[in-house]
Amino acid sequence: MTVLDLVVRAGTGIAAGIREITLAAADGRPLPPHPPGSHLVVECGPVRNAYSLTNAGFDTYSIAVLRRSGGSAYLHGLRPGDRLAASPPRCAFAPVATARKHLLIAGGIGITPMVAHARDAARWGRDVELLYVHRPDAGAFADELSDLLGPRLHRVTDRDAFGAALTGALRDQPLGTHLYVCGPGPLLDRVLTEAATAGWPPSRLHLERFVAAELDPGREFVARLARSARDVVVPPGTSLLDALRAAGIDVPNLCRQGICGECRVPVLAGTPLHRDEYLTDDERTGAVMCCVSRSETATLELDL
Repeated sequence: MTVLDLVVRAGTGIAAGIREITLAAADGRPLPPHPPGSHLVVECGPVRNAYSLTNAGFDTYSIAVLRRSGGSAYLHGLRPGDRLAASPPRCAFAPVATARKHLLIAGGIGITPMVAHARDAARWGRDVELLYVHRPDAGAFADELSDLLGPRLHRVTDRDAFGAALTGALRDQPLGTHLYVCGPGPLLDRVLTEAATAGWPPSRLHLERFVAAELDPGREFVARLARSARDVVVPPGTSLLDALRAAGIDVPNLCRQGICGECRVPVLAGTPLHRDEYLTDDERTGAVMCCVSRSETATLELDL
């Protein structure tokens, strides 16, 4: 796997508990380009975390990190000149090129991919609107977004105001609008539920979670490995990914949340129980994301 050797160029506090970190290639070369909505998987000491890229790349990458424990605290401690490694950018949250309009909804630190979307839309003249809910002291990028979007930016800082703004935004859009939402799980669930009630088709709803949805342990099933002629039992509460790895089957993986697409495995027979947020409806007939998904049938035959 390709690894980027990066150096910290700058670190700036932009809101309460949020630090924007600018990174460049340690050798000074241009960085791999990426579309809006991409993320960077960064080695944060002993752990690897994914962070949305807020800029277009090339000369530098920028990420905005909310300080929590673990990897984010490690990144907050970095100073200019410090080195860190990262995987090249990945994207499963890019703007749809054929959309008539882009409706962005962000909660808290979920604003980070939306900044990239808004900047790109302003650059290319695409129709975009942003609903941004945050704590009163944690409105990252608020001034820039106000300059970029003007009246197309709607900022709220309490639940009731968000509910009213969400209802209006979902019911007052032209046909062909695509919706993008990023933030905490309860916010995503609320937006998707209200969008479905308002008649939005699933094909026009796009989401990115920063925290995995809580999943039930599921029922036991058997993963039948066609190429190696082995059966692997997957007990309740154990992911298919962990069961395969425990059996000595090396499956690439990153997020373990059904978001990044790294642990995709072809399905030959059986019916997957899909619980990921990566595969399209068409792709789900022949593949499974083994970090979160399970099986509807007693046996799931995999091309492994």
